[in-house]
Amino acid sequence: MNTQTQRLLRARTGRMVAGVAGGLANYFGIDPIFVRLGFVVVSFFNGIGVVLYIVLWLLMPNEDAAPTDNNLDVAVGEMRAIVERIIGDIQDIFRR
Repeated sequence: MNTQTQRLLRARTGRMVAGVAGGLANYFGIDPIFVRLGFVVVSFFNGIGVVLYIVLWLLMPNEDAAPTDNNLDVAVGEMRAIVERIIGDIQDIFRR
């Protein structure tokens, strides 16, 4: 009997921000748009959707991560890169 355990991983393909919604959708076998909409809807209730997304981002490893990678370091590095890109985009807007 060959049973493989399915792991909860962040998706690398088709990601909008960090791949959390894509990973959850792959795990549960549903379309990622439903998970994304769920995060948006839950975000309207005291912002818990945003907090939940960030927590899952920190806890879920990438689907191509090595078992020895520290997921927290990788996620914080990704967050730093995204924030720096957003700040750069905002600075470009104000320079125009």
